[in-house]
Amino acid sequence: MTMLTCGRFVLDMQRPRIMAIINTTPDSFSGDGLAGDLSGALVRAEQALAEGADVLDIGGESSRPGAEPVSEQQELDRVMPLLERLADGPVPVSIDTVKPVVMRAALAAGASLINDINGFRAEGAVEAVASGNAALCVMHMQGRPRTMQAEPRYDDVVGEVRAFLHARVDVLRSAGVAEARILLDPGFGFGKTIEHNLAMLRDLAAFGARGYPVLAGLSRKSLLGTLTGRPMGERAIASVVAAVIAVQGGARIVRVHDVAATRDALTVWEAVEGGQPSV
Repeated sequence: MTMLTCGRFVLDMQRPRIMAIINTTPDSFSGDGLAGDLSGALVRAEQALAEGADVLDIGGESSRPGAEPVSEQQELDRVMPLLERLADGPVPVSIDTVKPVVMRAALAAGASLINDINGFRAEGAVEAVASGNAALCVMHMQGRPRTMQAEPRYDDVVGEVRAFLHARVDVLRSAGVAEARILLDPGFGFGKTIEHNLAMLRDLAAFGARGYPVLAGLSRKSLLGTLTGRPMGERAIASVVAAVIAVQGGARIVRVHDVAATRDALTVWEAVEGGQPSV
């Protein structure tokens, strides 16, 4: 698809887009959680916009390895005040959630995208999002955050993840979701070893074989720490390089913490590729 319908926005997928991560959790794996700090979250969102973010992604429940789930009310308390302040802004606002109750509330408040690491498998999730025109990001995860890194196994990680994503697309399409609303995420770091993650990155184009745009989230992840030996706070360069590699491999959206650095890198990449710089 060359266009992604994203609520009141339509994003041209012929050029790479940047999704900025705004965590409203106290236990984000990257250490940037802003639970209970609405003013701090607003400042971060404004900074991301100034640095060139195309989408803001708000998360109220940590998905780091070993994370425990939170209640519906806790998550709503974390994400809704920020969403309500940002929903009328200049870019789509995404809500990162697995809970149908949160999905419904977010859509009612003006969310333009629902980003579900569980692939809309929870009971009632498909029904919560089928109507309307918000974009839907379908992600693959083996297991659950609490257990997903306990010896993940695949015979063919690319083939199995692709088959899962396409099966979930078929479920959404059967529920009446338009093709132009669907976005796919292979789920780097979600129930995958370093070898699995590298295999997916090498063959990223396979996930978009049916024409759906692909989102890649590699920013600051343990994969990069293992490769570089760098701690969490020193992975910005590796994260930007990974984002560019993902775009070269076909990703249309990269989900990142370091918006300005990623925007600069993609501006250079687009100029070299002969496209219009992202300015």
